[in-house]
Amino acid sequence: MVPNSPITPSRIVTGGIIGLMLVFAGLIGFSYGTKQKPASSGRPAVPGSGPAQGQGSPQPGSGGSRGNNPGAQNALPVRVQEIRLGTIETKALINGDVIPRTEVAVYPTVGGKLTEVRFQVGDTVRQGDILAMVDPSRPGEVYAQSPVHAPVSGTILQAPLSPGDTLTSQTVVYQVGELSRLLVETFVPERFSPVARKGLAARVSLEALPGETFDAVVDEVSPVLDPASRTLKIRLEFTRQDPRIRVGMFAQVSLVTQTRKDVPVIPREAVINTYGSWIAFVVTQEQRAERRELRLGLEGEEAMEVLSGLEPGEWVVTEGQNFLSEADPVRVVP
Repeated sequence: MVPNSPITPSRIVTGGIIGLMLVFAGLIGFSYGTKQKPASSGRPAVPGSGPAQGQGSPQPGSGGSRGNNPGAQNALPVRVQEIRLGTIETKALINGDVIPRTEVAVYPTVGGKLTEVRFQVGDTVRQGDILAMVDPSRPGEVYAQSPVHAPVSGTILQAPLSPGDTLTSQTVVYQVGELSRLLVETFVPERFSPVARKGLAARVSLEALPGETFDAVVDEVSPVLDPASRTLKIRLEFTRQDPRIRVGMFAQVSLVTQTRKDVPVIPREAVINTYGSWIAFVVTQEQRAERRELRLGLEGEEAMEVLSGLEPGEWVVTEGQNFLSEADPVRVVP
């Protein structure tokens, strides 16, 4: 039998160290085993899972709701709009003034002194009414007073003279206008003059009535251009008279120069100009971006005509397209 070895302090320290090492090894093993256990929910986490997305959004090519691509980790959020057939218009914006349908200057038949005025501004007169009286008498010569008759029916727009004023046969005594039908007079730049024709549709905005527009049509077209300004004078008649519209109001005319119906249209914000070419992105059935080069036609205020590159029923990206490249995964958002 081997005699027992004496217990020394160094052996006690060595045993303690070994014991601590065994305890640490056990803790590490327990921690590793815990991390390898499945989540307590009872099912593994799915990338991109969470609340349902894209509900109510249109599906590519289905005409129904358009879903998202939950499996795409790096899908870019975009908004889309369906390409449909519509009407596109090009317009010319020009300024004008509201004028009466007719405006006639009233002259006396003889010169002399104005002795009486019978109507004031705003009064309504009938053709043949006596508007004023003129005394043509001269020193040493006495004549009967001469009446001034209304040449047309209408409303007194101007009455610049007062009794006692001296006038000639070329002096305007009154301005009479027809206010039952108001027009807008404007001048079309030369480049738009070939399309200016009677019956052309337009919309009129008035500075005095902000936020409202009034439909009008071209009623008169001058046969010649003004050689000084290179413009063509036209007059437009309101399709519906409004008592709030008054002569002298400042008007902005949106003249429809071209119209095409039942053509594919794309929102202006969906189109990108890159190196002189027009492009847009559509979303495919696989929820990826597809780059299309476009050929465009007429340009309206909010939309553009598509001649080639897109077909009705396709979904074009209207927001987020500036960050897209070909075949990028996308996620449609409301």
